[in-house]
Amino acid sequence: MNSRENSVVFGTEDLLVSLCNSVSKVLTAASGSNIHHSAMVQRITKTCLKPDIGCFVLFDGGFSGLVIINFSSSAAMELYERYMLNMGMARDDLARSHTTDEVGNVMGELMNQIVGDFTGKVRRELQTHITQNQPKMLVLNKQVMLSVDTHLDQPEARRVTFYTGGGNIFYLELAVDRTEFIKLHDFDAQEAQDADALFDQAGREQAEASPQEASGNETDDLLNSLGM
Repeated sequence: MNSRENSVVFGTEDLLVSLCNSVSKVLTAASGSNIHHSAMVQRITKTCLKPDIGCFVLFDGGFSGLVIINFSSSAAMELYERYMLNMGMARDDLARSHTTDEVGNVMGELMNQIVGDFTGKVRRELQTHITQNQPKMLVLNKQVMLSVDTHLDQPEARRVTFYTGGGNIFYLELAVDRTEFIKLHDFDAQEAQDADALFDQAGREQAEASPQEASGNETDDLLNSLGM
């Protein structure tokens, strides 16, 4: 039998499933509630940042792409509150609005954990390496189109609907170069890091210094580089 017939192909939908699993894993651990996604995926032509909070991160290396998560204010506040309460914060000390810097910093940190988990799986399971920039969070009152076509040779874009434990909805969008990974021979994937240990580390780092939100000029420069 031809070795080509025995090869395992890992394509765009497989990358998307892996990313969705990272979103569910990290946010479930952070919120202490069940975060799950739809079994259906949308094929889209453009990626957008949408109200009320848009988080995005670029990655490059073995393959290039853009990850966006669009949160409604209710979804963002639910995840923020559950995360902070799980970290030992008193409810009276929590921010009251999704527009505060504290909520933005927390959502950016969660985005960082999600993409970090995903890049770790790419390294272990696909034996390639991708790097990410610092996730950016924007509070929005209107839709903002992100054009990544100039950064990708054969762009493919997908959107997946997620549901929080409290019934709120948010959306994941992925734009990535069309690519396939073909297994040439069997190998043993490295073990993944424990999610609880990662969050303990994240909690210590947050206690020492909260992530800084991008300055206006830095954010403008990055958005300009994305072709907006």
